[in-house]
Amino acid sequence: MAGVIDKKLYNSLERKLGYTFKDKNNLKKALTHRSYGSGHNERLEFLGDSVLNFLVAEMTFRFFENMREGDLSRLRSTLVNQDSLSQIGVKLGIQNCIKMGEGEKKSQGHQKPSIIADSFEAIIGAVYLEGGVKSAKAVIEKLFKPLVLKRQSIHIEKDPKTTLQELLQAKRHSLPRYSIDDIAGAAHSQIFRVKCQIPELNIVASGEGSSRRAAEQKAAIMAIKIFEK
Repeated sequence: MAGVIDKKLYNSLERKLGYTFKDKNNLKKALTHRSYGSGHNERLEFLGDSVLNFLVAEMTFRFFENMREGDLSRLRSTLVNQDSLSQIGVKLGIQNCIKMGEGEKKSQGHQKPSIIADSFEAIIGAVYLEGGVKSAKAVIEKLFKPLVLKRQSIHIEKDPKTTLQELLQAKRHSLPRYSIDDIAGAAHSQIFRVKCQIPELNIVASGEGSSRRAAEQKAAIMAIKIFEK
């Protein structure tokens, strides 16, 4: 029965990807977490990360002919960060397909954004190995093109941490320091509380988020508001 369920999940995932694996073992390996044992997906994840960054960069380069290098870099980072990849992974149903050890299952590992994002990268790596650049590009454009098109008429703003850094540098102030104040919640739904400090200006701001990066960005937003006052 388990095999039938797996097959249905894999077929659904392939339909959403727009790519059918000739060798299903490639897909199974991409969806095997290291906690499950040998034959896990970490090497495919490494490869997929590079393929994803290159092809998303190439796509944004084509779509935004007049965008400067710095803005292109920020846009690519927004598209391929953990939050974005895990959201795409959830829409694909990756979380229902990942094989993992009992310990990771008990900690709700299939719901962790980091594991879902890593598995998505591994799938891209597997598509590239089996189908080459053409297949990987087709999958990536299918999944990312709608996100890119939404930004064609939108000004790409700098992320809050970069904005804060540039504001401080313009006034010849020291750069902010970020530190984790607290991590709360279950392993699969952690909330990070981060503090942003600018000692010479007596600025202390806090932010919360589902990842350290997200919490740092929110802390930077609060710091900017205090700085501008």
